[in-house]
Amino acid sequence: MKRVLITGENSYIGTSLEKWLMKEPNRYSIDTIDIKDRSWKERDFNSYDVVFHVAGIAHIKETNDNKNLYYKVNRDLAYEVALKAKEDGVKQFIFLSSMSVYGVENGIIDENTPLKPNSAYGKSKLEAEELINTLQNNSFTVATLRPPMVYGKGCKGNYPKLSRLALKVPIFPKIDNKRSMIYIDNLSEFVKQLIDNRSNGHFFPQNAEYVNTSEMVRLIADMYGKKIRVTKLFNPILRLINISIVNKVFGDLVYEMSLSEFENNYRVCEFRESIKATEE
Repeated sequence: MKRVLITGENSYIGTSLEKWLMKEPNRYSIDTIDIKDRSWKERDFNSYDVVFHVAGIAHIKETNDNKNLYYKVNRDLAYEVALKAKEDGVKQFIFLSSMSVYGVENGIIDENTPLKPNSAYGKSKLEAEELINTLQNNSFTVATLRPPMVYGKGCKGNYPKLSRLALKVPIFPKIDNKRSMIYIDNLSEFVKQLIDNRSNGHFFPQNAEYVNTSEMVRLIADMYGKKIRVTKLFNPILRLINISIVNKVFGDLVYEMSLSEFENNYRVCEFRESIKATEE
């Protein structure tokens, strides 16, 4: 039996993984802890095979006032947890990083793409990766996840905003873009396989197909029996508006698909079914 400790109590990804693994209660034992205060330092980690570190700051507006908090939580705290895990004899540490470590808002990310984060969030995640990787040895393996946008029922971030928009507007821009995304069950299965194999290295899980924003919005509307018209009428205007939110919604941002291949297939749900499961 694999004994797994998830840091980040009530986190969306952590809670989803717990539910996923507990489908096989004879194979996995799961505990979660909150690390908002220092009481976690008094806890003994030596009964666990794996620590999955999910805790961190995301989905809040970045300002000069809260910039230091990103480094304190996403970098310093992550390293402290990893160090304690190693000292207590944990065999594997899985760190949830982000696509943001590349600082890329448009284009294709491949194995040659440089790491140039342009936000405190991305910089703090990358610096955490670098610190945690110094701890790795034959008895302590580190697996770093850099997933793209994660979606699923109850998720946070841009997906629920698009979902609400799909139910309000009668028309939507038709843009032939591509986005890397990953459904929460696919991500949970991927992490499960990392645990089973005690894998180490950097990983880039994503759905088997890229997502077109216009098609996704239309599909969400269809789930509710609502017809939405997609049109290229607004495209010239959108091309002239060079702001971050437009790029995030309508720009291309993908991982080269070869980066995301793994030993076993972790894509347990295809795109249309994942949208249905998210919205139902």
